[in-house]
Amino acid sequence: MGFESADPGTIRPGGRTARVRAGVLRAAGDALAEQGFAHLDLADVARRAEVGKTTVYRRWGTLTGLVTDLLMDMAEQSLPRTETGSLLGDLKANARLVQRTLADVRQGALFKAVIAAATCDEKTAEALRRFYDIRVQEWAPCVQQAVERGELPEDTDTHEVIRAVSAPLYYRLLTTGDRLDEAAADQAAEAAVAAARAGAYRRSA
Repeated sequence: MGFESADPGTIRPGGRTARVRAGVLRAAGDALAEQGFAHLDLADVARRAEVGKTTVYRRWGTLTGLVTDLLMDMAEQSLPRTETGSLLGDLKANARLVQRTLADVRQGALFKAVIAAATCDEKTAEALRRFYDIRVQEWAPCVQQAVERGELPEDTDTHEVIRAVSAPLYYRLLTTGDRLDEAAADQAAEAAVAAARAGAYRRSA
């Protein structure tokens, strides 16, 4: 489930309101990556974004409101799925996208901060679940196409296959500290494909 931005430095069209939102969300992401959720402060985000504090408080209201919007924006701007014509090719593309994101110094720290916040804040947890639901839904058609090509059992749970690709990469990020490189990404994709072909993700199972 990839979520690397197509062009992180761009501001989507829409006038001043869109520019303010983009600037504040970028500042919030920077603050989260540098300091974590516990030290996130709306006034500091406003200062970083060079906008008035009242603008930030009026639009987002709370830290969780700001983090929720940040996650939705990240999901909206994520790169679309890659379709190579084979399940392994598609899932390797997905795994490498996840790997590049988590291995990035800023993005890796940002996701660690949000995941940590989600463990103790239900609204952040809900926002994180929505983020991943969007990304899984984006990539699930790759698995469905493999089912239709006869590569996988007909009752394969497409969402579970996509989740299985990124799970080992998050495990490395959050627990072992092992290197997050393309070899790890490819291994995760290959393992998910082998398990799916063996019927490990059949709904009836």
